[in-house]
Amino acid sequence: MTAWRILVAAAIVGVALVLRVPLEASPVTHMLVQMPGLALAGALLAPHSPEQAGWNRGGAASLLAAVFTAAFWMLPRSVDAAVSVPLVDAAKFATLPLLVGMPLVIGWSRAHPLLRGFLKAQALSMLGILAFLYTHAPVRICNSYLVEDQFRLGIGFLAVAIALALLWTAPLLVGEATRPQAGLPAGAG
Repeated sequence: MTAWRILVAAAIVGVALVLRVPLEASPVTHMLVQMPGLALAGALLAPHSPEQAGWNRGGAASLLAAVFTAAFWMLPRSVDAAVSVPLVDAAKFATLPLLVGMPLVIGWSRAHPLLRGFLKAQALSMLGILAFLYTHAPVRICNSYLVEDQFRLGIGFLAVAIALALLWTAPLLVGEATRPQAGLPAGAG
């Protein structure tokens, strides 16, 4: 792990701590800026070793930890508690880097491409469901935020889902440059 990655991760967590009150004032910045930023800090700290640990063969254990922790922090009750209970907010600052960001990077490199595709599809569908929920709920889902705030959050979830879908499908649509097959001349393939 390089020193610049540690410095960038520390800077992200530091900014999230210093700007905690303004970031948590809106659900959009809380859930779409602060929380992913904390996970990114953990991702930067993840060791990049190609070895396969027996307990994490195929990345399953670390990916499960990341998925379940992220699912917990998507719950409106967890978001409310993070805003109103300091101990839960401290848990957010610890668990998002250590149980989402780091395990996601560790497991992703070891995961089978089919599992990666499944997790991408799951992420897009979950963002779509959250977008629908937050834009169509007739009552406040998070008690810490107004109905207008949760509507904006739903639009934000939809924008993130569209952006990720485009980012993940663009390489499939563009394709790779043609390269000659092994053992054949460049024009014979």
